[in-house]
Amino acid sequence: NSAVTFCAKNRTTVANKNLLVEAGVRRLVELGENMSDCGCGAEQAESLEKKTLIILLSINAFMFVVELTLGWLAQSTGLIADSLDMLADATVYGISLYVVGKGISQQAKAASVSGVLQIILGLGVLFEVVRRSLYGSEPQSMLIMAVGLLALIANVACLMLISKHRDGGVHMRASWIFSTNDVIANVGVICSGALVWLLGSRYPDLVIGAIISAVVVRGGIKILKDAKATKSQEIVT
Repeated sequence: NSAVTFCAKNRTTVANKNLLVEAGVRRLVELGENMSDCGCGAEQAESLEKKTLIILLSINAFMFVVELTLGWLAQSTGLIADSLDMLADATVYGISLYVVGKGISQQAKAASVSGVLQIILGLGVLFEVVRRSLYGSEPQSMLIMAVGLLALIANVACLMLISKHRDGGVHMRASWIFSTNDVIANVGVICSGALVWLLGSRYPDLVIGAIISAVVVRGGIKILKDAKATKSQEIVT
């Protein structure tokens, strides 16, 4: 039931995330044009937003390594898939920083690279879900819940950092939505660990792993489409 509930919630958050990715890929270069509500000049607002993005990038990159490593040790596809979601967010933050002051063409190229990477990694985890469902696995419930809780704390910290900038440019609003969605994914991972412990079954972990991996793949496809549309729009104009 928890896995089904998480899946239903995830449909809404996936839709929100895809909408923000679409807006973000097309308008990441907007950094600095829409000031955060901080009562300072445009250059100061841009500097504050850059620092926040760097911190968010660092947190997500660190948690990607932690979740991927411990997820593999815990035999948890849920944690491995969630680590890729962390990587996907870190990639978006990295693109936001990279395209500051650069043209739309470079923005589209950077977005395309991140989209392809996300699709490859997401499909890899989906393959791992199928493999483990056929040949078996023994996910470590306590480790899953512990790492899931650590990831939850990290994403709550991201929410606190981004809260001052969530009314700023589209890239900052996207960051707020990404972190909010990640909190929901973390709760899903923790619930799957609890169900693994209560039921003595590996399937809750496999279900959550498949759902999060599908989100990563879908996000990658969406980014590629938006990058192509952005590049086409530049050629027309």
